Amino acid sequence: MIKPDKKASEMSIKELASYIDYSVLKPEFTEDEIIELTKDGVELGCATICINPGYIELCEPYVKGSETMLCPVCDFPFGTSSTESKVKQIEIAGRYETVKEIDIVANFGMIRSGKFDEVTEDIKACADAAHKCGKEIKVIFETDALNEEQIRKTCKCCVEAGADFVKTSIGFLTGHESHGAVPELIEMMMKEVGDNCKVKGSGCIRTREHFLKLIDMGIDRMGVGYKSVPVVLGLNK
Repeated sequence: MIKPDKKASEMSIKELASYIDYSVLKPEFTEDEIIELTKDGVELGCATICINPGYIELCEPYVKGSETMLCPVCDFPFGTSSTESKVKQIEIAGRYETVKEIDIVANFGMIRSGKFDEVTEDIKACADAAHKCGKEIKVIFETDALNEEQIRKTCKCCVEAGADFVKTSIGFLTGHESHGAVPELIEMMMKEVGDNCKVKGSGCIRTREHFLKLIDMGIDRMGVGYKSVPVVLGLNK
């Protein structure tokens, strides 16, 4: 993690937008809504548009020729498919030139069961498949469902498996309190992975103050929902 050379509060909208994976993942979105939000993310200069894998071809024309690319989120939101299924999803998504990175969900039920060897094997197969396609992989583990020890151990699993990013929160968890990317958690994950992985914060990033604080801490990327993007960028004044 490298802290930026200037304060987030001094950055331009375009510089701030480059930290954002614009989240367009709600299953009830119509195709018209997905296209509209994709175009908005491209216009702002966000790093990627996070979409469900079935919409890559729908969104592709709207990111071509821009600095914004697509980030399909495989096996979302629970990560409970077989490794073979996850790998196949990654291989399909990895065929597209407009795909910059691929997000995958770690099996957090398996994490809670303490099966960390199996967790590492699952993530490694996914990371290997993504790298074979020339894509980076972000591993989401539902931190709101995990305790500190489980989060630390999963960070180690990701490093051992060769993942490029560790990431908090799917944003679709029910029955648990939602904390998402709180600064204390991001700091812990940064320390745990060191220079071996980048860190993406996701979940509950809804205020400009929170967004800027995480940038100043040295976070690499943030997943921000479509309603919160103008708020964190200061466009709703």
